[in-house]
Amino acid sequence: MARTKPSEQLSRAEIERFLAAAEALHKSIVGPLLAYHGEHYQALRKVHGPLLKSIETITGQKAKFIQWNGTGPAQPRDKPPG
Repeated sequence: MARTKPSEQLSRAEIERFLAAAEALHKSIVGPLLAYHGEHYQALRKVHGPLLKSIETITGQKAKFIQWNGTGPAQPRDKPPG
């Protein structure tokens, strides 16, 4: 039985599966309302940074599912209000 050479990059399907799992993990990390000085909050924060960095390394982009303050990134308006 011959060995195959390991791939250096994930396939498109593997990346999609990774992103889905990363999004679920992200939501489980940021979901709980914890005191910032608590041990559990600090532990989750230490995990979150490397998760986001790995997404950027693998995809070449920042995580698209991240929304700051529930508003997401700023978007230009179609027309002025009023």
